[in-house]
Amino acid sequence: MEGKDSLVLMPTGGGKSLCFQLPAALLPGITIVISPLISLMKDQVDSLNRQGISAAYINSSLTNEEINLIFQRLANAEIKLLYLAPERLKSRYFIEGLHNLPISLFAIDEAHCISQWGHDFRPAYTQLNCLKQQFPHIPILALTATADVTTRKDILTQLQLNQPNIHIDSFDRPNIRLTMADKYNGIQQTIGYIKKQGNQSGIIYCNSRWQVENVAKSLASVGINCAAYHAGLESEIRNNVQENFAKDNIQVVVATIAFGLGINKLNVRYVIHFEPPRTLESYYQEIGRAGRDGLAAEALFLYDDKDVQRIIKRINDNDDEQRVDVEMQRFQTMQGFIDAQTCRRQVVLNYFAEYTEKSCGNCDICLDPPTLFDGTLAAQKVLSCVYRIGQQGNIDYLIQVIRGEVNKQVIASDHEKVSTFGIGRDKTPGYWHAIIRQLIHLGYLQQDIASQSMLCLTQASRNVLKGESVLMLAAPRLQKASYWQQNKQHRNNYDRKLFSKLRELRKMIADAEDIAPYIVFNDATLAELASIKPLNAQQFLMISGVGDTKLTRYGKPFIDVIQEHLHLNN
Repeated sequence: MEGKDSLVLMPTGGGKSLCFQLPAALLPGITIVISPLISLMKDQVDSLNRQGISAAYINSSLTNEEINLIFQRLANAEIKLLYLAPERLKSRYFIEGLHNLPISLFAIDEAHCISQWGHDFRPAYTQLNCLKQQFPHIPILALTATADVTTRKDILTQLQLNQPNIHIDSFDRPNIRLTMADKYNGIQQTIGYIKKQGNQSGIIYCNSRWQVENVAKSLASVGINCAAYHAGLESEIRNNVQENFAKDNIQVVVATIAFGLGINKLNVRYVIHFEPPRTLESYYQEIGRAGRDGLAAEALFLYDDKDVQRIIKRINDNDDEQRVDVEMQRFQTMQGFIDAQTCRRQVVLNYFAEYTEKSCGNCDICLDPPTLFDGTLAAQKVLSCVYRIGQQGNIDYLIQVIRGEVNKQVIASDHEKVSTFGIGRDKTPGYWHAIIRQLIHLGYLQQDIASQSMLCLTQASRNVLKGESVLMLAAPRLQKASYWQQNKQHRNNYDRKLFSKLRELRKMIADAEDIAPYIVFNDATLAELASIKPLNAQQFLMISGVGDTKLTRYGKPFIDVIQEHLHLNN
């Protein structure tokens, strides 16, 4: 507001948009917003217009006639915020057009994209250094959710910001529970998890297009309302998926990181990482798409060593040695998060230089601290079974034999007759997977990569088999259910039947206006309505997320539903 440059770092869902939308509404001229995705522009413009703040966007989805019409509206001072893609600034003609406008502020969203050290570097963003050259007296507000110290410095340099005010908000999103579980049968684990969530919205991230298609197909085969999203799909299909997910017509999106920056959906209740991200920035940005309404949400990370080895191989395949070094350093930080034996949120916050000694109480490590137990007997069962089947099975096959599962492969190998067949049927596959993985890490077992990952005994395994030493193992960390389901009841002190009716009304209004339901009201607002139950306009206006424009537009139908509900229940 004072005309100074600024750099703002806030976590995903922390309110970055408000940092430029509010000044835009108060400043006399026009605010230009540089945004990377068409879908994100459309969502924000739709939302602003329904709040009574005039906004528009110019991107490749518009015709020349539509763009000219927007410039006419700009000339007539009918627009307060104009959203642009960074590619627009390559055009000298377009820059000249901006010189004719009363611009009060430039806002650059996702500013980490300008830095070569950023986890999502985009060449088009490098054009943005022209803003200070062309418009030296207009303040620039750069915003990002995830940037380490190096990236922050690079943003300031690239944009040539003049003695900027730097605002670093807390990166903590305490409503998101961080959970990690061993991945032993990823598809079935994911299906079981989603079914426990009912009809809640979720996102599943995978690292490859093939895996996205594979997971989506598996979920659809058991009746889960889902869709795949990746860069290999036609833009029309991607836009359709994103729009229907925003409108609650699709429950789950299975996606690569291509599905990300454009999501402004507030009621995503969980994010699942089916495979590890390459950086802690990516991880934190992706899980930040859950719980943007402030209500309880969960980030579930399914971990498998094989996924990690694949990522390391892909990083090393790059011919650029400097890039390999940078990416390996970033991935080592990710591995540190994976291997953490202390509060996971501390690991993340310390990485972003927000040092804290206090545990969060809302991650799997805090809720279920790692414990050691005498794993000698469990290890002996595993190692004996490897020996009895002639070291001719991978992890999955060994678990089948230990648990006494009869199938064609077991029968064909006569392994249902070995003495160790079924000695571990009292434990789950996930339990044995966790034990075997530890035995590999500790050097008692090896995987023969040249022979379909068959498990082989090592010299060190003899002492354990003979019982000559006690082997302490970490108690397996199993994903039995969603951690946040266990204690979220106290957060939701509202009339659930009324909440359901209000959601139905919201969906009906949103469909009629062809917008996402959260643009009408988000879940947090509905929960407050279902708790306080306002019966007139004055009471309705006191609800969080309700202003004069929304009261005028939507107040009566919601008050009518509340009154009818109270009448039926009295």
